Amino acid sequence: MEERKIAVLLTCFNRKDKTIACLKSMYNAEWPGNFSTKVYLVDDGSTDGTADAVKEAFPQVQVIRGSGSLFWAGGMRMAWNTARSEDTFDAYLLLNDDVELVPTFLNGILETEKVALSEKGKKGIYTSATFDEHSKKYTYGGAVILQNHFIMKAKRIQPTDKPQPCDMTNANILWVDGSVVKQMGIFDTTFTHGIADYDYALSAKKYKIPVYLTPGFGGVCINDHGVTWESGKKSLKQRIQFLKSPKGLAYSEYLYYIRKHFPLYYPYSFTMLWLKTFFPSIWDRYKN
Repeated sequence: MEERKIAVLLTCFNRKDKTIACLKSMYNAEWPGNFSTKVYLVDDGSTDGTADAVKEAFPQVQVIRGSGSLFWAGGMRMAWNTARSEDTFDAYLLLNDDVELVPTFLNGILETEKVALSEKGKKGIYTSATFDEHSKKYTYGGAVILQNHFIMKAKRIQPTDKPQPCDMTNANILWVDGSVVKQMGIFDTTFTHGIADYDYALSAKKYKIPVYLTPGFGGVCINDHGVTWESGKKSLKQRIQFLKSPKGLAYSEYLYYIRKHFPLYYPYSFTMLWLKTFFPSIWDRYKN
């Protein structure tokens, strides 16, 4: 069988135990004999000894030191660009460092790859769903767009025993074929932290690249996304800071994303961002 070279990409910040557990699950997964992996991990200024712990436990991992201000999307771009500059890979596996892969996760990806080739004639992007091991709730995966007019509506799709086409993907477990990167590149540099994964999948659809949710669950991961507004208990200054923060509402980046993919939805999105900022008591009352 022809050898397949896979670059595994992660970024981390002060989650040493989770990062180690993620890497352990990746190395313990069932990889076919013709697959070889190289891991690129960006440590973005961790102060908890993550980089040293990784080097000790997994000396084969290439640890890249970040500036301390890369956030998630920036860290993933650095890992991705480093991999691309060093070698030509057949595919890229993007992982959140708080994911623990199930040993058979790759089976779903390879099954999805076959379906993409059969149905679309080429390889693409495949996201694997995750669940919370305590609540057993579905946490991350793929979504389909139900409506895209003045109001955009999307629905997260439940994994089944078959691959399913989707429009948007989380990158907690995301497989990107090398042909995709050659065609459209990597994450948009506009995005600092979040949104980059959704944007990437939506952009791929415009290139007619297959985007799928793989069958079953590929890993365990808690949902660590907080609420999408700052409480009315906070001052207006704090709420505006949250509005503009990359880890908050990412105001300018979010509106760029909406304009790029859902232009008719822009007026509604703009209005809602400011309503959440000036009148958070509505969300405090009805969304908590």
